[in-house]
Amino acid sequence: MTMATSYSQEALDQLERGQLEAFKKAFAQALRHDDDDTLYSLAEELYSLGFLNQSKRIYEKLLARYPEEDDIRVNLADILIDEDDGDAALNYLNQVSPGSDAYVRSLMVAADLYQTQELFEVSEQKLLEARQLAPEEPAITFALAELDLTMGAYNRAIPLYLDLIKQGIPTFSGVNLVERIGVAYANAGRFEQAIGYLKQVHQADMTPDVKFETGFTYLQLHENKLAIQFLEDLKDTDPQYTSLYPYLGKAYEAENRLEEALKVLQEGLGVDQYNERLWSAAADIAVKLDDEALAETYLKQGNALDDEDLEIVIKLSNMYVKQERDDENITFLTRYVDQDDVDPQIYWNLARSYERTEAFGEAQRFYEAANPYFQNDPAYLKPAFFFFREQGEKETAKDLLKRYLELVPDDGEMALEFENLTLDDE
Repeated sequence: MTMATSYSQEALDQLERGQLEAFKKAFAQALRHDDDDTLYSLAEELYSLGFLNQSKRIYEKLLARYPEEDDIRVNLADILIDEDDGDAALNYLNQVSPGSDAYVRSLMVAADLYQTQELFEVSEQKLLEARQLAPEEPAITFALAELDLTMGAYNRAIPLYLDLIKQGIPTFSGVNLVERIGVAYANAGRFEQAIGYLKQVHQADMTPDVKFETGFTYLQLHENKLAIQFLEDLKDTDPQYTSLYPYLGKAYEAENRLEEALKVLQEGLGVDQYNERLWSAAADIAVKLDDEALAETYLKQGNALDDEDLEIVIKLSNMYVKQERDDENITFLTRYVDQDDVDPQIYWNLARSYERTEAFGEAQRFYEAANPYFQNDPAYLKPAFFFFREQGEKETAKDLLKRYLELVPDDGEMALEFENLTLDDE
């Protein structure tokens, strides 16, 4: 019986018609009556259609009949990986010996398994072993490149993709390799090279990811109008692509089109209101538009979503300090002081608020905590000097002033202060 007249073909025909009950009956008949080659072909077809359980049943039956056929073991391992049963998959793969014709393929499937488990180094070892055994196999080169891309080893991925292109393979498994090289260069921070490749991608092949990477790359190259063009196109075709909104906002901001920047970020918040980065970016633009009340609203929303986001914490605290809302600032920052990873700006902001509320003991405590972190910041050193001088801490004050003058030697007023301190010591 040929595939054309088999129960296997009838099963596939019933699937195409959407007749699942008829498919089940034909599949059962195929298991009982069709020859092994026909069943093997059916298993491959069913796997490609996503009918993993039925495909697995066929392979298990064939493996029982042909225990020496390692290809069947590898096929079963592939299915078990898709079913998230890594242990069973590994059991099949470990049965394939290095002398088997299926060994290289078993290494590639094992690499896939370890990658799904985020054991990237083990996955890489399997692929490198496979490449030693079959150095001309494009699938192995592609798998290594994709793994390097996933691992962030962009400069390793690029020559692998280029090697495939030089072999006359511009796409692999539906993946545009020119686009991949552009993405890898962009992620490696090599934006000039990246745009050279991304510009080669035809409009018809412009996936949302390609549009995003192209817009992002143009933004890094300060080609803001082109960045806006690609990111606006992406927004029009796929408004749910939330990553675009912060960068489109930055592009408009760079062009000083602040109202449009804020509008874009507000659109992004309409799509993803749980993205604290968008709230923070919108607050920045609101500040530039002199709408501090709106900025505060946005920052509080971001802080409510993630109160551990120190960038938002600092922005909100800076606003309280600027507006001399010192009691609010102290209350707000108190919970962050005892954390393991404290941003030094918190110390400085607390020092300023305690100083203004005349809680000088607390102010000194936080100035002392901040001192080591701002030795290269004249904006800190100058007010800190005056504080410690007023507190009678002459040595600390003198050290701060000395460091300030090393950074700002032309400040005559502060140079005179230093001379006075030196005279006092004499």
